[in-house]
Amino acid sequence: MAEVICMPKLGFKNSDAVLAAAGAETLEAPVSDAEEIREITDTADQKEYDFEVLVIGAGPGGYETAIKAAQSGKKTAIVEAGSFGGVCLNEGCIPTKTLIRTANLYTEIKEAADFAITGIQKEQVSVDMKRLQQRKETVVKTLVNGVQALLRGNKVTVINGRASFVDSHTITVDGKTYTSEYFIIATGSVTFMPPFIPLEGNTNVITSKEALELEDIPKSIAIIGGGVIGIEFAHVFSHLDTKVTVLELMDHILPMVDEEVSEMVKKRMEKQKVEFYTGAKVRKVKDDSVIYEYQGQERSSQADVVLMAVGRTANTEGLNAEAIGIEFDKKAIKTNEYMQTNIPHIYAIGDVNGKVMLAHTASHEGFAAVSHILSKPEQVHYDRIPSCIYLDPEVACIGMTEKAAREKGYDICVGKFPMMANGKSLVEGDTEGIVKVILDKELGEILGVHLYGKHVTDMIGEISVAMNLEASAEEVIGSIHPHPTISEAVPEAFMAAWYGRAINC
Repeated sequence: MAEVICMPKLGFKNSDAVLAAAGAETLEAPVSDAEEIREITDTADQKEYDFEVLVIGAGPGGYETAIKAAQSGKKTAIVEAGSFGGVCLNEGCIPTKTLIRTANLYTEIKEAADFAITGIQKEQVSVDMKRLQQRKETVVKTLVNGVQALLRGNKVTVINGRASFVDSHTITVDGKTYTSEYFIIATGSVTFMPPFIPLEGNTNVITSKEALELEDIPKSIAIIGGGVIGIEFAHVFSHLDTKVTVLELMDHILPMVDEEVSEMVKKRMEKQKVEFYTGAKVRKVKDDSVIYEYQGQERSSQADVVLMAVGRTANTEGLNAEAIGIEFDKKAIKTNEYMQTNIPHIYAIGDVNGKVMLAHTASHEGFAAVSHILSKPEQVHYDRIPSCIYLDPEVACIGMTEKAAREKGYDICVGKFPMMANGKSLVEGDTEGIVKVILDKELGEILGVHLYGKHVTDMIGEISVAMNLEASAEEVIGSIHPHPTISEAVPEAFMAAWYGRAINC
């Protein structure tokens, strides 16, 4: 192979330093909308407010933003209408992963003989759903109490109740009025119930919230939606011996994941007897049946429970945002790159702005909002946000898929390393999976990485750091990874992409 000279970080297409390094003339940038808004804010009439920053909503994005503002010296308050921690802690990320942990352990115990453990009778192993609910509540309560303690410890004023705008500097909460110089809206999202899928008769349709509260394991479940929520619940219930059917409108499940990886997930779950119907258009739910069109024919699937998992939508109920002139993009609050709404001193972060509905994204959008308030503007790099799907094996991805990179015109090189060639995966007893790397062929810039395997959700962070530092392929390859670990598969995949061949495969 011809010698490859990697350009330094400053050589990447996205780096502004390229022009300066080449001696190019620096042109004065035009004033952006955000800068114009900042100028308006700076010239606003100064007056006394109850708070300098008031955050509406105490989910992960909201409470971390409030703490960040308080730590930056701002007099800060936070308003929460429900439970602290929002959807993530109470009816999303944390309780879902608690159920997943039990489902995985249940399967592992039944397969203990594969690890030379004897004396376990498979037919005597079961899951006590009531006790599982108790464990879930204990985990949630511990974290919620932790959030409240963090807010108190950082001297954030906590206001319980539902906030509603009176004007752009004033809200009411249960009849009491509060004013603030800046507002940050972090009210999250709610389950989207599609109006185009009518419910007829005596249906048992539930959302993810109700699915987390089930005290009996259903014998069968039909899941409408093959995104992250639907697939994670399909994993849980299939491992609890429920008959699972997944109906997805797109031609493949997990549309944000590289198609090669999503197909591997599908095949693995089919081994667990999950039935998939991709390209299926659900017409209605009638009694205990889901009626749908599949490959030009009308079909139906019967199920004890139907889980609606077609996504979420911004939650602005009762906020009175439109009345004070806040602009919307469909159901979501419209924001600029610094999370500002069209009203300069009001920001919106997380699910409510509809950009990327992930808890960690909400937090970083909140940090960007606080930085802008402090006149130290920072932007969120949406092309470097990791996503995780908690199955067994797990899925984690960041950046572009191979298909997206090609469609955007990149000349790419792709490298893959199978988990079957990884020693730690063999020790774990599950060698299914892959690390797939998409690089810019000329520069070695990381465009996307997709992982499928044991514990990969704990590995994607290193790729996030590498991309944020604009590390080249050779810099990742040159970083020593410990042995034996599953993370060793990462530099191997980078070698396969950049050099055309891995070492151990």
